[in-house]
Amino acid sequence: MDEVVGGAWRFTEVAGVPLDDGPERAHPALTFSGDGQVYGTGGVNRLRGTWSFDRDPDGPASGTLTFGPVVTTLMAGTPEHMARERAVLDLLARPVRAAVADGALVLVDDEGRVSRLLPAPAEESV
Repeated sequence: MDEVVGGAWRFTEVAGVPLDDGPERAHPALTFSGDGQVYGTGGVNRLRGTWSFDRDPDGPASGTLTFGPVVTTLMAGTPEHMARERAVLDLLARPVRAAVADGALVLVDDEGRVSRLLPAPAEESV
């Protein structure tokens, strides 16, 4: 997971649902810092928490990603954006299988639903 540290990662799919090309500010994104902190946006509210990664012994780029308590601001958004944010927060609430493949961070929840993140453009800051 060293390849995800330090840069912003933008969701392109959450729990098997592809995200549309709506307003840039409505796209969920995460930034993983090397000290175990994660911050970003659920698409409406800013979020912050902790993360840890338990690497699979047989694969250097896969394992279990666990987020610690995640806190958010409390702003309201459109029902569609709030539902998307809820899906992101639900994803972060439980350990997920994680792998970096073909430049994407792929997360698979305990129900087998895939969430995909790509590096955010350099001018984006979360």
